[in-house]
Amino acid sequence: MPGIVVGNNESIDSALKRFKKQVEKGGVLSEVRRREHYEKPSERKKKKLFAAKKRVVKRTRRN
Repeated sequence: MPGIVVGNNESIDSALKRFKKQVEKGGVLSEVRRREHYEKPSERKKKKLFAAKKRVVKRTRRN
């Protein structure tokens, strides 16, 4: 879980900016979006297979 320590002479804006950067780097928002609704394991597999196929097609187009 991201957390920051605010210094004595540090502005709120810079502390908020550091916190947002840590949240983004930690992947908190993407995890929240992923867990927003329940996804059946079969649906998860389908998405994973679709993403893999998409990567292969993209890779072959590039070459």
